[in-house]
Amino acid sequence: MASITELPVLTLRWLKPTVVDETDRFGLALITIQTLVLVATAAAFATQSVWTMPLLLAFLLVSATVWVTRQAAAARTLTFLMTISTVVTLGLIAFFLFAEALPVFERMGVRIILPLEGEMWDPNTNTFSLVPMIWGTAITTIVAILVAGPLGVAGALFISEIAPEQVREIVKPGVEILAGIPSIVYGFIGFTIINPYVSSELSTGFGALLPIGVVIGFMALPTVVSVAEDAISTVPESMKSGALAMGATDWQTMKSVTVPAAFSGISAAVLLGLGRAIGETMAATVMIAHVKELPQPAYDVFDSGETLTTLIAGNFGPAVGTEYLLSALFAAGVVLFLIVTAISITSQYIEERMKRKLGGEV
Repeated sequence: MASITELPVLTLRWLKPTVVDETDRFGLALITIQTLVLVATAAAFATQSVWTMPLLLAFLLVSATVWVTRQAAAARTLTFLMTISTVVTLGLIAFFLFAEALPVFERMGVRIILPLEGEMWDPNTNTFSLVPMIWGTAITTIVAILVAGPLGVAGALFISEIAPEQVREIVKPGVEILAGIPSIVYGFIGFTIINPYVSSELSTGFGALLPIGVVIGFMALPTVVSVAEDAISTVPESMKSGALAMGATDWQTMKSVTVPAAFSGISAAVLLGLGRAIGETMAATVMIAHVKELPQPAYDVFDSGETLTTLIAGNFGPAVGTEYLLSALFAAGVVLFLIVTAISITSQYIEERMKRKLGGEV
C-alpha cells in the first residue's frame, strides 16, 4: 500500500503528464500538505467543527503558495481536487435524498408512483401517491417546451442568420436580460394578470395548468435562444457558403446545412429548457392552485393540479417534525432527480448519435 507521502506522486501520474518531478521534494511536500488540509477541511465541515474556517484559510494559504512556486502543478491539482469534490457532493446529495425518502418508500412501496383509489395524498392517514404531481409536472413541462422549443430555435436562427448587425446587437442582450429576471416576477405577473384573465375569459379554475406551462415556457425561452444561438454560430461559414454557391436559398441552407450541423447544440438547448421547466418552483408555486388530484379528464390542461416542485415548496413547513410527510417530499425530490438524470443521459445519447451521423458513421 502506498504511503501518504506517495499520494501526490500517484495523483500526478494519474493526471498525466506529470507536472512535478518526483525528486522535487519541496513541490511534493506542498501538494501533500494541500491535499491533507483539504481533506481535513471537508471533515471539519461535515462534523460542524469550529476548526472549519481556520482549516479553510490554511488551505487557501497553501494553495496560494503552491500557485506561486509551482503554478502548473497547482492548476492541475486544484482542478483535479475540485472535480473529485463535485462528484462526491453529487453522490452525497443522491444518498441523502434516497435515505430520507426510504421511510415512505417502505410504507407505500411501488404504490407511491401508482394511482390509488380514493384520496391519493392524505397526510392524516399517511397515504401518499405522487401520480397527480408527476402528471401535473408532465403537463406543464409539455406546454412549456411547446412554447420555448420552436420559439427558441426560431429566435436563435433569426439572431444568428437573419438579423442585421444593428438588430442583433439589440436583440441578443435583450434576450440575455430576460434570462436574468427572477422567477418570482414571472409568477407574480402570472398570478395577477394571466390567471384572472384565463379563469374569466375561458371559464377555467383559478391556477390552471395551461397558463402555468406558458409562463414557464417564456421563462425557459431565453435559455433556449442563447444556447441554440451559440451552437448555430459555431457552424463553419465555409459550409454555409458552399451550399449557397451550389444554388441553395438562405432558407434551404439553414434547413439542410446549419440546423443539422448544429443539431447537437440545439438539442442541448431544448433539453436545458426542458430541465428549467421541470425544475421551476417559485413561478409555479405562486400561480398553481395546489390541488393534489388528477385533472378530470386527465388530459384537461385547463384544470388545476400540482407539480413536484410546488408540492415540496408548499409543504416543507408543515412537514417539519412529521416522519412520513417529510419523507414523501424527499420522495418527490428523488423522482425529480431521476427525471433530470434521464434527461441528461438522453441528451448525451443524442449528441453522440448526431456526431456519428455527421461523421458519416452508421
